[in-house]
Amino acid sequence: MNLYAQTDYRGYPALNYLRVSDTSQTVRGTGLESQNAVNREYANRIGCNIVKTFKDDITGGKASRDGMDGLILYLKTHRKAGPYLVIIDDLSRLARDVIIYWDLREAIKNAGGILVSPSMVFNDDAAGRHYQNNLANNAEYQRLRNAEQTYDRMRGRLLNGYWPFSQPPIGYKNVRIKGEGSTLQRDEPLASIVAEALKGFASGRFETQAEVKRFLESVPAFPKTRKGIVTNQRVKDILTQPLYAGLVGHERWKVSLREGKHKEHHALITLEEYQKIQDRLNGKAKAPARKDISKDFPLRGSVVCGDCGTPLTSCWTKGNTKRYAYYLCPKKGCESYGKSIKRDVLEGEFEAMLASMTPSPELIKFIRVALRDIWDHNIKYAESIVASAKAKQVALERQIDKLVDKIVDVSNPRVMEKIECRIDELEREKLVMQEKAAKSPVPERSFEDAVRTSVEFLSNPQKLWASGDIHHKKTLLRLMLEHRLEYVRNKGLRTPQTSLPFRVIGGLQGKNIGMAHRGGFEPPTPRFVV
Repeated sequence: MNLYAQTDYRGYPALNYLRVSDTSQTVRGTGLESQNAVNREYANRIGCNIVKTFKDDITGGKASRDGMDGLILYLKTHRKAGPYLVIIDDLSRLARDVIIYWDLREAIKNAGGILVSPSMVFNDDAAGRHYQNNLANNAEYQRLRNAEQTYDRMRGRLLNGYWPFSQPPIGYKNVRIKGEGSTLQRDEPLASIVAEALKGFASGRFETQAEVKRFLESVPAFPKTRKGIVTNQRVKDILTQPLYAGLVGHERWKVSLREGKHKEHHALITLEEYQKIQDRLNGKAKAPARKDISKDFPLRGSVVCGDCGTPLTSCWTKGNTKRYAYYLCPKKGCESYGKSIKRDVLEGEFEAMLASMTPSPELIKFIRVALRDIWDHNIKYAESIVASAKAKQVALERQIDKLVDKIVDVSNPRVMEKIECRIDELEREKLVMQEKAAKSPVPERSFEDAVRTSVEFLSNPQKLWASGDIHHKKTLLRLMLEHRLEYVRNKGLRTPQTSLPFRVIGGLQGKNIGMAHRGGFEPPTPRFVV
């Protein structure tokens, strides 16, 4: 018997199928709710009872959908209670592809379902199949045409410097502006958090992606997974996203990177910083900072064993009434292997060393004068950089024009592709030069504001160490030491190899106010760079 030819379905159980193309339509009046109302009105009219509703918010060009898969499974598992009617608002709700339409209709039929609709009859004769073919073919055409029009509109906005997608990267939000449509703006506080992570990686404050990950996880406002972590993929996506530098583009759509409309007021980093990040990502990997060096053992990773040169590890030991903190050498075969050094002793000597590095007030005045000379010199240097960037920009434009002229005469696709790639590289380089050329050589802050923090640090490094902030302490160690400290058990710290600023201060203070430790230091033996 041809079930599709039957017209009296009174008393039949029915399944209600609803589909929209995307999640945004689920809340519109023309979306799922309108389909549901029409289908239920039709079920009442023909006298059947809807027992279950299945929904999808996916394109009709895909056969595999959660809602449809669930409907067919339901038909198969409840076959004995059937046959069931499967009500759809319109043929296009089932599929917008001719092949997928017939595959799904056959799957519904084989599972014991009868496809019905308030807008048409699904006959199996030649005329009925021809009619359905025409409708399915038209639905497929409309789907493909809509996709083409959407693509053209989105690509056009991208070419004009706008982000055309509904979901921007974290740190941004879409804001509709009259005359411009949807535009990107900073989404605080996430924008500032992402900017700090990016700038930190570009400057070397964060040595690895693992350190960026831990920084983001330490900020309560930054979204995390259910397990309370930030995934490695999220970190990589942030570090490689050109949008944060004010650039938009899409490789698959053949839209090269270009200045976005959001760049001037809403870029999180400069193009130069973005390029530094990419260079670091593509360069030699560095070992990640250990997660366990935090508050308890700030010198871990910065002090090596004076006998074998191995970085000291650290641990807590449990006594009868309290715990004790120690540093120790982890290298087997070393004379000091496993022999503990009290944390208070080692860190106490380090703090004494910091105290010996505090320059006199007279020397601080001299440093300020020297910094002023450097400040003036740097302004002149910045002026030369701007002039050089402008000249480089003109030269790049000429190179690009020459390559564009070459494309006209090239017929080999591979050669053309290489020329286009080279043009993209030059365009990105030109954007960096434009950014440099647009910078004012005169700093935004005054000399006094700019050097205040530096002078405070040089005049009293102990204050930064005493702050208790682990990030401040690790920053101090990186700024102060050129090589790791060496500690000889039962003797103490050897003379440190400090960075250039502290060496200069030490030389200027003279012999009477030297930087030698009160107990004396042995000659340094450089080993590892901090």
